[in-house]
Amino acid sequence: MKKAALVYTVLTIATVVLVLASFNIKTVEAANGADYSIERVNHTIEVMYNGYIFINDTIEITGQAPSDFLIGFPYKYGSNVLRVVAYDTSEFFPVFLNVPLENRIGFYGVKINFPQGAPQMFTVGFVLSNNLLTQNTLDTNSYTLDFPAYPSLTKSCVICNVSILLPEGAQYVSGTVDAFTYWKENLLAFTYNASQVTFLLFGDEIQTVDIQELKREIRINELSEIEGSDSYRITSNTPKEIKINSTEIILPPNASNPSAQDQFGRRMTEPTLTDEQTNRYKITFTLPLEADKFTRFTVKYRLPSHYITQEGANNFALAFPLFQNVNYYIEQASVTFVLPEGARIIDFPEGMSIARSVFQERITINRQGISYLENVFPSENVLRILYEHNPLWLSFRPTLWIWALAVIGCAVAVVWKRPRAPARVAVPTIAVRLRPEYIKSFVDSYEDKRKIILEMESLESRVRKGKIPRRRYKVQRKTLETRLNALSRNLTESKERMRAAGGHYADLMRQLEIAETEINEVEANIKSIEARHSRGELSLEAYRKLLADYQRRKERAGSAINGILIRLREEIR
Repeated sequence: MKKAALVYTVLTIATVVLVLASFNIKTVEAANGADYSIERVNHTIEVMYNGYIFINDTIEITGQAPSDFLIGFPYKYGSNVLRVVAYDTSEFFPVFLNVPLENRIGFYGVKINFPQGAPQMFTVGFVLSNNLLTQNTLDTNSYTLDFPAYPSLTKSCVICNVSILLPEGAQYVSGTVDAFTYWKENLLAFTYNASQVTFLLFGDEIQTVDIQELKREIRINELSEIEGSDSYRITSNTPKEIKINSTEIILPPNASNPSAQDQFGRRMTEPTLTDEQTNRYKITFTLPLEADKFTRFTVKYRLPSHYITQEGANNFALAFPLFQNVNYYIEQASVTFVLPEGARIIDFPEGMSIARSVFQERITINRQGISYLENVFPSENVLRILYEHNPLWLSFRPTLWIWALAVIGCAVAVVWKRPRAPARVAVPTIAVRLRPEYIKSFVDSYEDKRKIILEMESLESRVRKGKIPRRRYKVQRKTLETRLNALSRNLTESKERMRAAGGHYADLMRQLEIAETEINEVEANIKSIEARHSRGELSLEAYRKLLADYQRRKERAGSAINGILIRLREEIR
């Protein structure tokens, strides 16, 4: 009897424990947001103008909202991920990259954190590099896109709609998918699908270039007139057989009267308006841009004064849209606002830096990874700066000139009334006039030297990316070094001849040496910070800041050299 009672007691306790454990498991699952289902995913793959890929997944869920959500795709695409953003209709959510997809191998995972629980509908945007788009070297109108056909989710999805968005006129040729639009019912969890599609596109609606840098300067004068200047650095990412003759850029809304200059300050063909709604302009290069080579150009324009509103007697507010309608990817961008002389900044957004001179202030904001994602919330993409400016500063310059003329006039009067000493005969020193062929030889040799240095930098870039074999790299570098040494010897002799001529020739050579020394110091400093960053001695933020400063110093020195060469060229004519 006692034995039966003991067995009954043990069974009762075991049943209670199992029920409690089951209840706790369900409670934990509910707390972690496991009790939900994915009703729909709209999976959009869009090719941007410079060949970068924008993947947009709009996800609709039902049930209890999870606190974290995992999404991904095959791991082969992970190295091409440049930026990921998650958001709904009102806010952005924290995103964690390259996380395990529930311990499944072969996937690149992204975790979205929802502090208040996931909304019923949200969007995850990915920007991938243009290495996934290949242009056919035999038929330049043919492209092949490598992309994840479906998102990889941790739960099955009732329906997944997919759209491949390409420029107007694109024609489907072949691929692992049947068309540019398709769908999948009951998309299984942890779907692994790497697909390709080949299409034809006539014209230049896609240019596979890397826009490495955009420097925008907005200058405001005392009358609230606004002038803009956009300086680009772009590198061709096309096969070596293909050259690029032009590119397209987006100017700020309502920009007018654009003009373009190349990196040497020479005027380029007038920019052509291709889309009035987005203010897109076509820029034609002076010389075709070859594969793995880079070029710089600057576009100047005027802006209407309605970006500025007066708030009080001396207070003004500038509301400027930073990057609207951008349909390409920019690695690094900066926008600098130069205020009128005498203006004083009162209020500005966080993350901006102020530089002050004697009479003028300028404020700069730096951004990285510019793309479609800048326009998720357009109102947040408008920069507002409040500054104070007294209208009396309009007369500042004229007053200075009047005082300067008055001082000069007084000095002349004093000198005129002084007793004059006997005149001395001065023997003028005149610089030797160099023959035009000497100057032309020097300028041509120097430009050849700069081209060889650019070729060596391009060669280094190509071998780092694995585009050429190591043995071929060594042969080509040895050839370039031999040519560079021969040119350097000739240039040394030419410089001595120019110095010996005296006058402004000697002065130009002195300026040239200063600029060359500056470039050499900057390049040594860049190598130093790269080594420190690779060893972990320098944070990524500090490395980027130092690199940007060194690049600016290098550009200033390069501009000085360009000016010297242009002055010498003018003497040949």
